[in-house]
Amino acid sequence: MLKGTVLYQLGWTTLPGLRGLSVSDFRAKPTENPDTQSGVAAEFPDDASCSDFLKLAEAEFASRRFSNAADAFDTVKAYVLEHATRS
Repeated sequence: MLKGTVLYQLGWTTLPGLRGLSVSDFRAKPTENPDTQSGVAAEFPDDASCSDFLKLAEAEFASRRFSNAADAFDTVKAYVLEHATRS
C-alpha cells in the first residue's frame, strides 16, 4: 500500500434483468485485510477520491448487461484494477 492512501474493499450488486445481468450499487469500505480472491480492493488517497471513482463506475456500468455472473465480475474487476490506479 502506498503511503498516504487508504485501501478499500469494493463491492456492487449484480441483478438479473430482461436484457441480462446488471451491476450497480457500487460501494466501498476501508479495510486492512482485503478479500482479493472473491472481491476487489483498490487504493485511493481519501474518501472523496473513492466516492468519485464509485460514481464513475456506476455511470460506466449503468447501461451494460452481461450474460453471466462470472463475466460481470471479471469485467468490473478489470475496470476497477485499470481505473482505480489512475484516480
